[in-house]
Amino acid sequence: MSRRDACDPGLGAALARHVLTAIDIPPDAIIAGFWPMGREIDIRPLLDALLRRGHCIALPETPPRGQPLIFRHWQPGMAMIAERFGTQRPTGAIITPDLLFIPLLAFDRAGNRLGYGGGYYDHTLAILPRATAIGCGYACQELDEVPADAYDARLSAIATEAGIITVESS
Repeated sequence: MSRRDACDPGLGAALARHVLTAIDIPPDAIIAGFWPMGREIDIRPLLDALLRRGHCIALPETPPRGQPLIFRHWQPGMAMIAERFGTQRPTGAIITPDLLFIPLLAFDRAGNRLGYGGGYYDHTLAILPRATAIGCGYACQELDEVPADAYDARLSAIATEAGIITVESS
């Protein structure tokens, strides 16, 4: 986490440029993002660009531990509600995403992700088997190997300020 804390959240603008040029996002895809906490990379420039392209954007609501995330429609200026763990969520309607941009503490090139330990995204991706999961972080958060169990959901790709890492299908 100390490597991440030394990074500038504003590098999210570079991440956005890479995603918008390298990832083919269907025009009707519902996109789930996240509201950055602390020194997480700020993907709001990406969310804003996707909104301008006409995408419906959702942000997560954190349910009790052991349950999948709930996604609520979000638009700029919408009221946000403070939640557990220092997160915020919009007041919009519940919607189901097709593509999820997911925060992380660390990742590897096999698509394994270290999160915050609640298993929220693993539970969520288990009920959204057709959804695409793209991890978002700084290039310095890459590790040679992230420990993974059978229930850990793998990412399809990782987006950083340095570019996109595509994960090979197994």
